[in-house]
Amino acid sequence: MATPVQPDNHSGPTRSVRAPNSPPPVVQLGQRQIGPGNPVYVIAEIGINHNGELEIAKALIEAAAAAGANAVKFQKRTPEVSVPKDQWAQSRDTPWGPMTYIDYRTRMELSQDAYASIAAHCQDLGVDWFFSCWDEPAVAFAERFEPLCFKAPSATLTDLALLRRMKRSGQPLILSTGMSTQEEVDAAVAAVGTEHLLIAHTNSTHPCPPDGLNLRTILTLQQRFAACPIGYSGHEAGIAASLAAATLGATFIERHLTLDKTMWGTDQAASLEPHELQELIAGLRTLDVALGDGVKRLYASELPALRKLRRVTSSTQSAGPEQ
Repeated sequence: MATPVQPDNHSGPTRSVRAPNSPPPVVQLGQRQIGPGNPVYVIAEIGINHNGELEIAKALIEAAAAAGANAVKFQKRTPEVSVPKDQWAQSRDTPWGPMTYIDYRTRMELSQDAYASIAAHCQDLGVDWFFSCWDEPAVAFAERFEPLCFKAPSATLTDLALLRRMKRSGQPLILSTGMSTQEEVDAAVAAVGTEHLLIAHTNSTHPCPPDGLNLRTILTLQQRFAACPIGYSGHEAGIAASLAAATLGATFIERHLTLDKTMWGTDQAASLEPHELQELIAGLRTLDVALGDGVKRLYASELPALRKLRRVTSSTQSAGPEQ
């Protein structure tokens, strides 16, 4: 069972509820607008599920495109910067044999030439792509490809210098809020400002049990950061919670994608396989239409049933109370 480490505390200076007549928060990502009233933007996180192999990365891009995802996302690290030195010499069993953790992390990184091929492949398939950057040199690497945005992984939420470095790129920033307190989220938002900022609710447990999802936090973030589109990054099994997140108003949904959950790798088991991603996106596209605008009305499609089934209509009786 998921248990909070400390009590909830929603006090602080960053609370800002949008005024009733103010426009909804919208951020432009490439050719698409992200925000209330727009179709849910779907990000298939490839992350490191490519296991350092370009051909696996391309197959994952193809699976994401076939399922209807709007974007794919990779993780970019500079291992000698982002891996704590006390972990460098730790032994790790890998498909390539035992190796130190720093060597494993280095082996998992794709080259600049590989990402150039990835960029071309995404363009051919009409899929957006970008990076989660774990350190400042990784941001500089990513900028060579002019990504449509950056994402700050949950592990870096308290690295304010890194967050500011990504924001200085001039591109929109997605802030992931897992493994963090409300006060830490407030500090991160204060450090980068709310302009061109998107915020993702998430729990960083892989996989996350249902009692740790706390999806109503999406509503809390909507109220607290009224100028920012709020989304959801899921690490749970299945797709039900991601659909529920969209029902609660998540404007973008991110899920890890794998070719096969039994593949080697730390994120594979908590990822969606291609058929699951396809099912999720089909459900989200239904919700895009089904949620509607909240205005109660009589639909033309109901008229035949009304004529057949309603014995007493509003026009045949007094509108006042019975005396």
